[in-house]
Amino acid sequence: MSIQENPLRAEKRRKLQALREKGINPYPYSFDNKSKIAEVVNKYADGLAAGEKKPEAVFRFAGRLMTLRAMGKASFFNVQDQTGTVQMYVKTEELSEQDKASFELVDLGDIVGVEGFVFKSQKGEFSIYVKTFQILTKSIEPLPEKFHGVQDVEIKYRHRHLDLMTDPESRKVFETRSKIIKEIRRFLDDRGFMEVETPTLQPLYGGAAAHPFTTHHRALDMKLYMRISPELYLKRLIVGGFEKVYEISKNFRNEGIDRTHNPEFALLEFYEAYTDYNYQMKQFEELVAHLVKSVHGSMKVTYQGKEIDFTPPWRRLTVYDGVREYAGIDPEKATDDEIFQAIKKHGSKEHNPYKRGEMIMELFELTAEQHLWQPTMVMDHPVEISPLTKIHRKDGRLVERFEPFAACMEIGNSYSELNDPEDQLARLKEQEAARGEDEEAHPMDEDFLLAIDAGMPPTGGVGLGVERIVMLLTDRPSIRDIIFFPTMRITK
Repeated sequence: MSIQENPLRAEKRRKLQALREKGINPYPYSFDNKSKIAEVVNKYADGLAAGEKKPEAVFRFAGRLMTLRAMGKASFFNVQDQTGTVQMYVKTEELSEQDKASFELVDLGDIVGVEGFVFKSQKGEFSIYVKTFQILTKSIEPLPEKFHGVQDVEIKYRHRHLDLMTDPESRKVFETRSKIIKEIRRFLDDRGFMEVETPTLQPLYGGAAAHPFTTHHRALDMKLYMRISPELYLKRLIVGGFEKVYEISKNFRNEGIDRTHNPEFALLEFYEAYTDYNYQMKQFEELVAHLVKSVHGSMKVTYQGKEIDFTPPWRRLTVYDGVREYAGIDPEKATDDEIFQAIKKHGSKEHNPYKRGEMIMELFELTAEQHLWQPTMVMDHPVEISPLTKIHRKDGRLVERFEPFAACMEIGNSYSELNDPEDQLARLKEQEAARGEDEEAHPMDEDFLLAIDAGMPPTGGVGLGVERIVMLLTDRPSIRDIIFFPTMRITK
């Protein structure tokens, strides 16, 4: 990529050349960096009096130079590593000739290595008194202006390194994301689950209603699909005898981009033999409660200015009851036309009636979901929209399924998994027949059917959208704030 030179870049290049002319390598191979800024600050900052020096407490730091202010022969500058930022003080006359030359040619944004002892200035500012100074990486691109962080969201998402470099809150979000994933693993591992891996490239896609990404394998001369869900492969493992399995995987859906959707996203799915959706409803609450407590220390969090209380048990709301409460229509008594007119009234763009269960579900989505701020288990969905789910044991029009909501946003999905091979075959045949009208309908996966034929025990399966729980626990309004490199249009 061709980058147009500007005066600041030109000046940095001049200093880079000057370093080389002085025999100083601006890109050394390593640095013996044994100290982290936050650890030293936490240990010594409160114990020193103003003006006190501690020459015996010597440390070596490496990090990015973020600020620099010269005061004659002395200078103050701030260095930032992954753990934090600290002020440093240097008298250039006390440095070796090579260190002095390096310091005189340093720029904001350069990565530096220093050695020094801790002290407090007369104003009471904790600092490091620098005794040696070295440039470890000479940067060419200037830091964002005034170091207030990247304000343009387009730059923030497209050039994430600048955002992370200048905004400690953004770094904290991604540290929290990492912690959440670790805690998911801890929770499931402690309950005897085994982490597994299933294919990303699949000859058939399935496990969700979604448009896939496609590719071509040259050696096998065959079409392949990027995974939209690991579900059908994880169920094969249950059939094979593993009773508790989970996977945290990247999934790919060739669909729109908005506040809660990115074409590439992280999904947790776990399956547990001999359980149903009632058992998994309780376990899902316990998992999320564990994550909330680990991150926030309590069950209550603030998201976009409003409180959410994740204390179990959560509200239970059937799809039918939600339609009754929020749409003002009884789905058990209304005719198909009355339901269709209701969804048109509430904003559906459909022009012709379609399956009754699909219309009931759309009416719920149009009227009820916007009210589900507090954690709610939406349950007992119409059979027409759930081809991999057991028929409800009390009502054959429904299936045993739940979708947890919080902040009016779906954060997961769960079934009493369908394990009747004849019922499964019939429903996949129905889906296959609908593929001419519905591109998101499940394809017929004969290998999966063979696995079910071999016998899958009663099983409860659960999916959790990792990004959505991260959004809630980091108070971020957009999924792009918690994905390092969200999908973006290529710029020319």
